[in-house]
Amino acid sequence: MQNPSQLRAPSENRAKTLIEARDLTFKVAAAGGEVNILRGLNLDLHVGEAVGLVGPSGSGKTSLLMLLAGLERPSGGTLHVAGQELGKMGEDALARFRREQLGIVFQAFHLIPTMTALENVAVPLEFAGRRDAFDRAAAALQAVELGHRLDHYPSQLSGGEQQRVALARAFVAEPKLLLADEPTGNLDIGTGKLVMELLFGLRRRFGTTLLLITHDHGLAARCERTLMMRDGRIVQDSAEMEDSPEDDEPQDGPAAGP
Repeated sequence: MQNPSQLRAPSENRAKTLIEARDLTFKVAAAGGEVNILRGLNLDLHVGEAVGLVGPSGSGKTSLLMLLAGLERPSGGTLHVAGQELGKMGEDALARFRREQLGIVFQAFHLIPTMTALENVAVPLEFAGRRDAFDRAAAALQAVELGHRLDHYPSQLSGGEQQRVALARAFVAEPKLLLADEPTGNLDIGTGKLVMELLFGLRRRFGTTLLLITHDHGLAARCERTLMMRDGRIVQDSAEMEDSPEDDEPQDGPAAGP
């Protein structure tokens, strides 16, 4: 059986841009003055792509995710996600955008401690007014192999189980875009591998576009495309490297004389 992470999205989706950032900047105030985090970043992601984003700490990866999620606002440039310019949207519109278009998985699980696994997964559907919220939440937990843990609270679950609940919550509304920020960072190797197999499998099942932020280059390589970020910019794109001509290929014909 082919690994789900190695399957490409349908070719007809390749020309459809889901994310388009142009000259994107993000600045924050600090005691010593304004800090430039993103410095004229340009980015295109297409529908159905799985993209790994790597780079050193402090390069701006998580800040980019926060902008893509509409949790922070750009300082300059333009950012379109699913046909909407996020920088021009109000808070209510951004909340609807996240509910309808987006799933997020963080390194920390961000589960509500007073709610069961079932209730945690049902939350986004309840906000959307779905009458089948709990039925769909139960199915989502079954998909991450936690059908036997529906009534357990986060404190009763292991770290890997909590992240699988977070994964079920992220996919339950079948989002167009999944943002994953170091989703295995708090897990041991074996548990992290299970979580990523589930993530890639669900991504394939729903045709979800994935942006995976990770320090693990091996994990990023499981995606179809890898981006390298440094000093607030995308400095390397594996797709462009594959498309570029080989400058070092030997040329036919006699070698030049001395």
